[in-house]
Order: sequence, then structure tokens, then C-alpha cells
Amino acid sequence: MKCRFCQSEVTRSFVDLGHQPPSNAYLTEEQLGQPEITYPLRAFVCEECWLVQLPAHAHADELFTEDYAYFSSVSSTWVDHARKYVEAMIQRLQLGSDSMVVEIASNDGYLLQFVQQAGIPCVGIEPTASTATASREKGIETIEEFFGDDFARRFIEARPRVDLLIGNNVLAHVPNLNDFVAGVSVVLNTDGVVTFEFPHVMRLVEGLQFDTIYHEHYSYFSFSTVYRIFEHHGLRVFDVQELITHGGSLRVFATPTIGTLHQPTDAVSNLLQREHQAGMLDMAWYDGFQSRVDCVKNDLLRFLLEKRRANELIVGYGAAAKGNTLLNYAGVRQDLLPFVCDAAPSKQGRYLPASHIPIRIPDALRTHEPSVVMILPWNIADEIIDQHNYVTDWGGQFASAVPELRIL
Repeated sequence: MKCRFCQSEVTRSFVDLGHQPPSNAYLTEEQLGQPEITYPLRAFVCEECWLVQLPAHAHADELFTEDYAYFSSVSSTWVDHARKYVEAMIQRLQLGSDSMVVEIASNDGYLLQFVQQAGIPCVGIEPTASTATASREKGIETIEEFFGDDFARRFIEARPRVDLLIGNNVLAHVPNLNDFVAGVSVVLNTDGVVTFEFPHVMRLVEGLQFDTIYHEHYSYFSFSTVYRIFEHHGLRVFDVQELITHGGSLRVFATPTIGTLHQPTDAVSNLLQREHQAGMLDMAWYDGFQSRVDCVKNDLLRFLLEKRRANELIVGYGAAAKGNTLLNYAGVRQDLLPFVCDAAPSKQGRYLPASHIPIRIPDALRTHEPSVVMILPWNIADEIIDQHNYVTDWGGQFASAVPELRIL
């Protein structure tokens, strides 16, 4: 296997989570009796550039289909995060009616709605028809394509170059990383800015967030690796912010190297140094992750089996991709987790891939009064508990399994 960025030979395994289907391939009842496609879910580490990555077993258009079921606006926490980001960027970059803002993987318009409300021209680029349609219903111009170098060149033939390019939780989803980042360089103004948010692999390892590994995520980034990738494609990283989203993310700011407006902050050199001192440029830092993951799996199974023997009902909340990784690696099926609730209408009435656990509306919690609600998207656990704190009325509890099994 060749590294997705530097093309070095990659042989060192990071973690092996068995064979799994795409994590967002939710099933209809008619599909339950049909064969499911699974792929090896095994991550590797490049010992040259330290990019953690999966082989591209599935093509992007197989993973991000027209009925893609993830809608960003379902999470009020995430929408609020987007609103605060837009407010901050308008002020920092002095964006106005003569600016151009573009978001890659704009989903259902969860973020660009705030750009539009500020009277700033904007365009969304979103390859999945279901979310692109929802974005257009908000009045946001949305182009249904995958972003890359060819798209970028066609885009600037008819439009002005971009003042702010946004990519939230998209960099990990890109199979052809070099083509994608090359396109970023093409569309930006000389002093234009691109910001990318993505989970920090430092937090993934330290927080044992193995359930964020799934086929839709081709790559897992350290700041050092992203810095090197951007530099290779003529982009200068000038700032970085550490965020709490998704268990610990980075927001990286970059601009074309030919620009002079944006100068590096101390945060850039400080984080590069911290990663180096932590040992992230050495294979020893990545070793041992598999054994820690196996402990989480075993603890979850032990807990579910104990509840089953005690005839206590335990159900899940959040039909999230990370939950599918966890449940399928642990081999959890409907006998141990009878159903999962989710607030997204696009998922309700369907079934989780491979485990075939049914997805129900949140009101099913009131109907069945489970003794434990296992929160699968642990990154928004506080939001879920606030919305469904009535579970405690009948003595029910909330729990999560990552990074360790705990009652919340």
C-alpha cells in the first residue's frame, strides 16, 4: 500500500477493527435479507509523513450516495458551533457583500445559512443529493459535485476567486488527498483563507476514540502532517485552534504562500513542538492502541451480558457512524441491544448496517422505559442527556462505552 500523501510504502498497522460495512449504509426492511458488502476496517501509519490512513476499499461515490442519511442540522450543538464560527470569521477577515465564501461538503446548509443571513455571497459544494436538496430549500446555492483540482479550475472560470474557503470534517473523507488540496490552492485569492476542522489524531489516541475510524474516513491527521501537506501544495499554515468538537479537533488556517497578509501565530510553532515532544513522529507512540481498543470491546460486552442476564432493558441512543464501528467490532446484535433511538427522520425506520438493530423515534424511550440508555455519539452526550433527562424519572441511567464504560 502506498501512502495517500507522500507515496511511501506503508506496512505498519495501527488498529484492525475487522470487516465492516460502510458505517452510514443504513438498511430498509426490504434489504435485511440481502447480502451486505463489507470491507476490512484496518488503519495503517506511514512512517515517513505519519499520516494514519485506511486503504480506499470503497469509492467515495459508493459511500456518499444520493440518499446519504447524515444531516448536520440535527445536532443543535453543531449548528451553534457553526454560527459562532461564522460570526468570528466575519469579524476576523472583514467579510462583506463584496466577499465570496465557499464551503466544501456543505451538507444541508447548517453553516452557510448564517453566511447568507449576513448578506455575504456564498456557495455550497455538496456531493450528496439528499443534503444538497435540503440546503437549496434554505435558499443556498449548492453545487452537487465532489471537490478537487478539476472542479476548482472549472469553478474559477465563471466565478471570482474565494476569500474564505471552509471545510468542516471533510479532509478525512477525501480519498485523493493531493488532488483535493491542490484544488484548494486553485480557488483561493492571493490573500484568501481556508479553514479546515478535523479530529486531531493526538486526541484519538489519547482518548481511545477508535470508533471514529470508519470507511468514510480515509485519513486521520496530526497537525504536523497537515502542515506538511499544505506546504507541499503552496499553502502556508498561519494559525491553529484546538476545539472540543468530536472529542478534540483542530481548526487550521492557511493561505497561499504568495500572499503577505496573514502571518504565522505562535500557536503554529507551539503545537508542532508539542506533537514532536509527545512522540508523534515515532512509531512507538502508535503501538499498543489495539490492545487498549480490545479492552473497551470486552468491557462493553461484559456489561451488556450482565444486563441481559438480569433481565434489564438496555437500548442505544444515536444511530451514529461511530456507534456502528463500536457495535460491529464488538459483535453486538439485537439480542443485547434491542433498538437504537435517533432524532433524524432520515434514519428512523431503518436498521443499523450489519447489526440490523432497528432505529426508532426518541419517544420509544418513554414507551419502553429502559434501565440504561447507551449513548453512542459520546461527543454530544450532554446534548442528548439534556433533551431526554426524563429517563431518570423511572430510575433509568445514561451510559457510554468510549473511552471506557461509565455511567454518566
